[in-house]
Amino acid sequence: MAAKEKNLPTHRISRLGKFASLATRVAGNVLAESTKQIAQGNRPTARDLILTPQNITRLTNQLAHLRGAAMKLGQMLSMDAGDILEPELAEILSRLRSDADPMPSKQLNAALVDSLGKEWKSEFLAFNFKPIASASIGQVHQAYSDEGEKLAVKVQYPGIKKSIDSDVDNVGTLLKVVGLIPKSVDYKGLLEEAKKQLHDEANYQREGEFMERYQTALKDSQRFVVPKLHKQSSSDSVLTMSFIEGQNIESLEEFDQQTKNDVMTALLDLMFKELFELRVVQTDPNFANYLYLQESKQIGLLDFGATREYSELFSKGYLHAFASVMKQDQIGLNDALTQIGFFSQTILPEQRDAVLNLVKMACEPMLLNEEYDFKASGLAQKLREAGTILSLEKDYWHTPPADALFLHRKIGGMYLLAARIGAKVNIHRLVMPYINKAM
Repeated sequence: MAAKEKNLPTHRISRLGKFASLATRVAGNVLAESTKQIAQGNRPTARDLILTPQNITRLTNQLAHLRGAAMKLGQMLSMDAGDILEPELAEILSRLRSDADPMPSKQLNAALVDSLGKEWKSEFLAFNFKPIASASIGQVHQAYSDEGEKLAVKVQYPGIKKSIDSDVDNVGTLLKVVGLIPKSVDYKGLLEEAKKQLHDEANYQREGEFMERYQTALKDSQRFVVPKLHKQSSSDSVLTMSFIEGQNIESLEEFDQQTKNDVMTALLDLMFKELFELRVVQTDPNFANYLYLQESKQIGLLDFGATREYSELFSKGYLHAFASVMKQDQIGLNDALTQIGFFSQTILPEQRDAVLNLVKMACEPMLLNEEYDFKASGLAQKLREAGTILSLEKDYWHTPPADALFLHRKIGGMYLLAARIGAKVNIHRLVMPYINKAM
C-alpha cells in the first residue's frame, strides 16, 4: 500500500506533543485491556498489557510519521541491541526500516528552496516530486541534469537536525516507560552514541565526502559501482548523485549458486578491505544500501551516511583478534579485545569468558578453509541467542565500545545477508592475506 503524504512535525514542541499523546494512548489501551482481561478472570502481566497488537501498531505508525531520530534510533536499536530487545519491539523496528510517510510537495519544495535557493529547479532538466524511496532522515527523488544524466536526489526532512537530541531522548524514555527495554540495560550510553551518529548522518556534505573517498578507493574495482557526487546541486541537507539502476540485493536469493557466492564474496572482501586497509567502514548493513546490476554483474553501493573512521590501533586489534582465534590462542584473543576496549570496565571472569566465546563463535567461518554455508549453519541466529544470554543472564550489556558496536552491526548484517540469499563463502581465504601480512 502506498504511503500517505503527511506533513512532518518540524518544531520541537509539536514533536514532543506527538510523543506525549502516543504515551497517553498506549496507557489508555493498557487500562482498557487490563479491565477486559480481569473481567475474563485472567491475571495479565504489565508486558502483556503493553504489547497488544493495537499498541504495537500505534507505536509503529507514530514513529514512522515522526521519522528522523525517532525512526533512526529504532533502526539502530534493532540492529545494535536486537539480541536483547523484546521480540515485539524488534518486529516494530524492522517495520520502521521500510515505512515512512513522504513529505507533501509543498513541504518538499520549501526544503529545496531552503537548501539550494529559490532557483533550485534551474539545477535540473526535470525533477519528479514523487519520491522513489523514503528513509528515516530523508527521501530520494529521481531527476535529470541539464546534460540528460539520470540523478538521485536525497532531500532531508525539514527540522530533523534540530530535533535529533530531543527525539532520541523522547524515544528512549518512551521505550523505557512502556517496558520495551529491559531494566538491566544502561541505555543512556547508547542514546548518546545514537545522537552523535545521527548528527553525522544528517550532514549530507560529510556523506558526499565519504562517497568520493569510496569512489577513489574502488575506482579500479570491476565489482563495485559508487554514485558520482553532483556538488553543484548538493548542500548539507540535499545530496545529488548519479542514479544507479539495479535490483534489490535480496533478489539474489532467486539466482544461481555461483552468482550468490560471487556477490557475497565481493561484499565480505570489501568489508575486510574497509577495516584493514582503508580504516573507513560503512557500518549500516541495511539491505537497501546495496543493488545488484545483473547485466554487468556489479554491486551498487548507495549510502555512506553511517561511515566511520577507525584508528590503526583499533584495526590492528581486530586483526590480532582474528589471528588469535585461528591459532586458538585464548591469551592473545583476550589481549586483542582489551586493546580494542572490550574490558575497560570491571567484569567478572565468567563475563570475560562469555565475551571471548561469543567472539570465537563470530569467527567460526574463518576457521574453515572452504566455503561456509551461512544459511545451513544458522550462525546469525546462534550469535543472537548467545548475545541474549550474555546481556541478560550475565548482565554484560554495557560493552563493547561504540566503535566495535557499529563494526559488529556491519559484520552481523553481512552474515544475515549471506544467510538470506543462501551464499557460501570461503572467508578464511579472504582474511588470511591480512593476517599473514601482519605476522
